[in-house]
Amino acid sequence: MSERQKHSGVSYQVKDDAYFEQRRLKRFAGVWSLWALGVGAVISGDFFGWNFGLASGGFGGLLVATVIIAVMYVCMCFSIAEMSPALPHTGGAYSFGRSAMGPWGGFITGLAENIEYVLTPAVIVVGIGSYMSSIFNDLVGMQVPDPIWWFLFYAVFLGLNIVGVEATFKFTIFITFLALGILAVFWIGAIPHFSMENALNMPPEDGNSVWFPKGLSGVTAALPFAIWFYLAIEQLPLAAEESHDPKRDMPKGLMYGILTLIIASFLTLFLNAGIEPGSAEVGTSSDPLFLAFKTIFGDGVGASLLSLVAVAGLVASFHTIIYAYGRNIYSLSRFGRHYAEAPCNYARHTH
Repeated sequence: MSERQKHSGVSYQVKDDAYFEQRRLKRFAGVWSLWALGVGAVISGDFFGWNFGLASGGFGGLLVATVIIAVMYVCMCFSIAEMSPALPHTGGAYSFGRSAMGPWGGFITGLAENIEYVLTPAVIVVGIGSYMSSIFNDLVGMQVPDPIWWFLFYAVFLGLNIVGVEATFKFTIFITFLALGILAVFWIGAIPHFSMENALNMPPEDGNSVWFPKGLSGVTAALPFAIWFYLAIEQLPLAAEESHDPKRDMPKGLMYGILTLIIASFLTLFLNAGIEPGSAEVGTSSDPLFLAFKTIFGDGVGASLLSLVAVAGLVASFHTIIYAYGRNIYSLSRFGRHYAEAPCNYARHTH
């Protein structure tokens, strides 16, 4: 029988190096794979979710909230860029918490991350379903219920993650570049249509200004929606064990990633809110980029086809965050956090 040890009320079986060697993940990712994973995890926030901050705080409220969140995420990225090379395990924040606060601190951190990464794709797939239903209705005149799209996308992308890490990272690079390309088409096309009057067309309440129609309280109300521009880049340390050289590649991937996201967030905020129909309607839309393409290219097949390709942005985040919760659950199971026997059998099949 294996030797057992107790630490902080937790009982462990002591395993030799061979146990962990069997469960070690394959190294595949370089700097640009990590950059694509970080940007891809977040990029859906430029397509869906952020815009509800316009309804909560107006353009000025969301702009200030975005600056606050950007500063917070830059500071966080500098922190995890230091910690991830020092603890290059697939656990990410779970590894950091376990090293700093012991097994229970690690468990709570890992469980909290699990909740984030399991729920976030569920929110994103709602956006995917909304886009697909609108586009499909425009193209073929038939309404497909959103849950069918949810099931279809989960089946495809869970399957892709099961295939293995090489397929996962190759697809991540492709879909991230495609999503950024679609955003670039939107940004360039929106510039001639931009007017600050559109961004400030939300009627102010109680004598407030057009910049802050909900008052300063609108800034705090917009904070949860500003997070969509950056949410999930913190998952990148989960790929440290699959990086060729985490000490060199992880900090670069994080810094390049957050710089890309900051540029994208402010371009999207100004240009999507600043063209017709403006903040008032964009702030309540479930497919704000589809509205923008209709303004730029007019109603018709062209706008619908571009919006269909634009679903790539939502797919990029959906796919990469499914990867994240798979790695997080795997890391917890490898150290005996999630089930008694099953992980030991499952964990041998590492991709």
